[in-house]
Amino acid sequence: MENDKVKYLINMINDMDLTNKLRLAICMSDSSYTNLKYDKTEMYKYFDNMLKEIDKEYRTTLVNFAKYHLIMFAMAKIMEMTKEQQNQTALYLFNNIKMSNI
Repeated sequence: MENDKVKYLINMINDMDLTNKLRLAICMSDSSYTNLKYDKTEMYKYFDNMLKEIDKEYRTTLVNFAKYHLIMFAMAKIMEMTKEQQNQTALYLFNNIKMSNI
């Protein structure tokens, strides 16, 4: 049952385009509700720069992530997870984004 949460979120991540994956990674890195083992500030800067290259709206305006319902739903699921599950999901997401860039 515990791994079902992670699998569900990984399937959701697989269905996202790169822009939404980056938005989710930024939200995870910026949130005080996630307990990631990674350097959240460094990861935020990395994904922020990547999204600025791809999304003109993100580059030019202050974006309200609440208007992206899929991202907010995924963040709600992440907040329900244990620390280990959050880190598993983050590791998958971060690696998936890096593989998309290659």
